[in-house]
Amino acid sequence: MIDRLTSTFDFHAEALKLRSERSRVLASNIANADTPNYKARDFDFRAALATAVGEQSVRAAAQPARTSAAHLTAAGGGTAAPTLLYRAPLQTSLDGNTVDLDRERANFAENTVRYEASLRFLNGQIRTLLTAINGQ
Repeated sequence: MIDRLTSTFDFHAEALKLRSERSRVLASNIANADTPNYKARDFDFRAALATAVGEQSVRAAAQPARTSAAHLTAAGGGTAAPTLLYRAPLQTSLDGNTVDLDRERANFAENTVRYEASLRFLNGQIRTLLTAINGQ
């Protein structure tokens, strides 16, 4: 029973971590819009989330049994960094920079909205669980 409750939270926690990382990458692109030869970076969020959730289930299945309280837990548990890819430029520039500010701002705004939506969904689930626990 607890596994079903925590799996939903784990999924959304991974999604929030990846959304946060994508915001960092997009902000870096925007900050380097005037840097000569800077190549815009991004990653495939869907693939990164599938990988993170897959690794999460593999990590849970591969946990060794602790037969004593003195045993250490297995290392790991963090989200693996997504594979950053270079973005193909829509227009060439003389200085070799591939950042398209309009596209980066739009991607950043979309990512921010999706981050907030995930956060609100997670807060709603926590509120529902608290209501069920308190019996109201």
